[in-house]
Amino acid sequence: MPAEEPHQLSAKARSLSGGPGVYLMKDRLGRIIYVGKAKSLKKRVSTYFQPARIRTLHPKIRALIGLIHDFEVIEVRSEPEALLLEGRLIKQFRPKYNTDFTDDKRFLLVRVDVTAEMPRFTLTRLRREDQARYYGPFAHSGLLRRTLAQMRKQFGILLGDVHPLRIADGRYRLYDDVRAEIYGQANDVTVADYRRRVDAACEFLDGRSREWLAGLRREMKTAAAAQQFEKAAELRDLVFALEKTLRRMRRHTRPPSLLRTDQAALQTLQETLHLPAPPQHMECFDISHISGTFVVASMVHFTGGRPDKKHYRRYSIKSFIGNDDCRAMTEVVGRRYRRLAAEGQPFPDLVVIDGGRGQVAAALKAFVGLAVMPPPLVGLAKEKETIIFPDARTPLNLPLDHPGLNLLQRLRDEAHRFANTYNADLRTKKIRESILDDFPGLGSKRRVTLLAHFGTITRLRSATAEQIAEVAGFGPKRAAQLHGFLGRSTQPRP
Repeated sequence: MPAEEPHQLSAKARSLSGGPGVYLMKDRLGRIIYVGKAKSLKKRVSTYFQPARIRTLHPKIRALIGLIHDFEVIEVRSEPEALLLEGRLIKQFRPKYNTDFTDDKRFLLVRVDVTAEMPRFTLTRLRREDQARYYGPFAHSGLLRRTLAQMRKQFGILLGDVHPLRIADGRYRLYDDVRAEIYGQANDVTVADYRRRVDAACEFLDGRSREWLAGLRREMKTAAAAQQFEKAAELRDLVFALEKTLRRMRRHTRPPSLLRTDQAALQTLQETLHLPAPPQHMECFDISHISGTFVVASMVHFTGGRPDKKHYRRYSIKSFIGNDDCRAMTEVVGRRYRRLAAEGQPFPDLVVIDGGRGQVAAALKAFVGLAVMPPPLVGLAKEKETIIFPDARTPLNLPLDHPGLNLLQRLRDEAHRFANTYNADLRTKKIRESILDDFPGLGSKRRVTLLAHFGTITRLRSATAEQIAEVAGFGPKRAAQLHGFLGRSTQPRP
């Protein structure tokens, strides 16, 4: 039985370890209402249950303490780990009484766009669904920036907003002459040469290169032995920054009580929807468009009540052009389960459709077209969070704090987020490519040929007139005109 009386909670807090970790405060329904981190779990959690101290606290904190019915803790090895884990749990559960992290502030990641001809190492706080490589998150932003600066010197890579200059013979000039001297790297490189540098730097971020750190330690000891203490101290700080940045955070498994919470939600969903078993595998579909343009769809997959991103899929609508959510739903549901059936893969335990009766009927139409028995299927209409059944059952409205409904909402919201991300990516790509529409006399066929040759509008912008002239249908004169046009289009407008 969970602790209920204040003295029981106080005794439980005193039994905690003095190490760092994260604590989760729960109300009488077992809901997580606050997540916090602590350098010492025992000291920090005990302060919540000291009557003399409570009277001096902010009214909001006193209100929180009055709702605490139980708590649990997750021990970690260091304060930075506790900070990272606290942020993840706050984003996951969105507790009522947390105010930090609600602005979606994330730790820094290192992003390397390996699809670019000359990849740069940039900093970001958002991991997108693209083909770039991401490293992190990193809790120490200052140490991370120092590490990247040193990696530029060690490996000769491009950072941030530095754009190399394309010169003759297909080579690139990475930096100006002063930087080349400082960093001791060949300044003019081929794409193949630079790719080898990128691979070496990525291996270092993956933690697979120890030679550099070992060499710096040897250099530090040599400097100290020679009484070059200023140089030794600088090397010591550098080694510390590299080690601190690249130290891998442990992957935290969800504590047993949180896993039980997920299973309880699945159990209530089974009972509420009259399913044969708890829906361990669920898939949800959503359609996204802007007034009938850029129509796309998403499918997200939950396993055991949690996102299973390796099974996520996104779709561009192929069978028609225009604004028809139901027709789009029929297409993507049909494409998804036609493929699963052809591969002999099992269907999910529950399919959820973002929408009402029309969208649910459209999804059923897809299964009819496939001539297969559909798995259990429901719709979730957002206006009143109404559960729509595909048969004659009356639509169902559950209490807003119902665990089963909350699980369906998380599934639906994730599908919505994933679809909107894809939609935004397509809009951004179209906006970048639309500049070619303003170049007179360039038909759709030649536009397609250009983009197929260079891959992206960014690479086309950086191409020389001679390189553009290599594309079928472009002579030297036309290529020079396009090169000049693209150069002017990059200049800021007055």
